[in-house]
This record gives sequence, C-alpha cells and structure tokens, in this order.
Amino acid sequence: MKPICIIPARGGSKGVPKKNIRKIDGKPLIAYTIKSALKSKIFSYVFVCTEDSDIARISKNFGAEVPFLRPKKLAGGSVPMDAVLVDFISKIISLGYKFDTFVWRDCTVPFIRNKDILGSIKLLKKKKANLVIGVYKQHLNPYYNVVEKNSSGFLQLVKKNERPTSRQQAPVVYQMNGLHTYDLKKFLFPTRKIRTELHKALPFEIPIESGLMIDTEFEFQTVKLIIENNLWKF
Repeated sequence: MKPICIIPARGGSKGVPKKNIRKIDGKPLIAYTIKSALKSKIFSYVFVCTEDSDIARISKNFGAEVPFLRPKKLAGGSVPMDAVLVDFISKIISLGYKFDTFVWRDCTVPFIRNKDILGSIKLLKKKKANLVIGVYKQHLNPYYNVVEKNSSGFLQLVKKNERPTSRQQAPVVYQMNGLHTYDLKKFLFPTRKIRTELHKALPFEIPIESGLMIDTEFEFQTVKLIIENNLWKF
C-alpha cells in the first residue's frame, strides 16, 4: 500500500503574507512541492490541507486533492500540528481513502528531495517507529552560541551547563524541517494524546540545503533566486 502526502498551506502567514501562492518563475510556491510529490510516484494521493479557497483552487489546478477546507478554528498560527492532523486524517479516512503511512510535507521547505522522503519511509518501516522527522545538523548550538536573557536581563546559554571551548566540541544538535513521516496505526492509537512526541521520533538526516525553510522575506527571495537561476534540480 502506497503512502499519502499531505501538504499543509495556511492562508494567514504573517511573516511572508500569502507565501504559499506567491509566484516564483511563473508558478506559485506550492506548485513546486505538489509537482515534485506527483512526479515522484511515491504516493497514492497528494493532498493539500488548507482553509484558504484560493490556495485550494490553485492546488487543484496543479493536480493535488483538496477534498474539503480546513476549519477556520484550526487555521491559526498557534494551533498545534496534532490538532490539524487528527482532524484531516479522520476526515479522509471517513471519505474512504486507504493508506498505512502518511508524509506531512511542508511546501515552505521546497528543496526536500524525493530520495529523502523514500529514506524516511524506509527508516519508519525498518525501525517500526511512530514517527520519522527530517533534520539537518545545525551550526547554531544551544550548548555554545545560542543564548537567552535571564531574569536579570543578562545573557546566558540556553543549555546552562559548562560551555565547551569550541563549537566543534559541543554536542551535535539538529534543526527540524518540513518532513514528517508517520505510521497511521500508531498515530491513531486511542491512548496517545500527543501524537508527535519527540521522544518517540527518529531523525532522518538530510543536507542542510534541502532544509532551507521560508519564514522571512529574505528566505523567500533566496529561494526565488535559486529557482529562477536553475541552481536546484527538483
């Protein structure tokens, strides 16, 4: 049984308004993820989960399934991913879609490679894991050079143990990106209240360039520059 792909796409992005459908080289951003997922032949269905009618229409035009709109109450920036997933998964199951694995694939991380998706699915099944999350090694390190303000207003390391003498000596830390691969049965297990527990998730390491995420206008323009100058092959 083939997995399915779910692409989340809110219409209410604050950092980069309407970023999911802003055009890059003549196509909306979300189109690159939809086309890549369809072309891969990995998935039986490629869904877009959105509350926005414009995103829904554009996604359908590029071949994605949008069987319903996300409820407005689940469209806010502070809504937990678990709540959105439970609602979406429950509804598509009730509509008769069959699958045992699903991939939550963020369109604001457009350079994730299909071989990384396949690798995460393979790891999920081999280790019989609940969840596999795509990650890359992060040079900003809470043991060495990531700080916060303490109650007195002074800086302190996020990890407050003894500071290593160099970044290379600090424990390796990872940045999560927009690739989450789930086992359906374990996700729906009735006693699980939090379904994306990190302590039950395995990492799948991808190259740092594949994990470039668009959260700011600068990052959007960076992705635009890369795509329009053919510096990345999908």
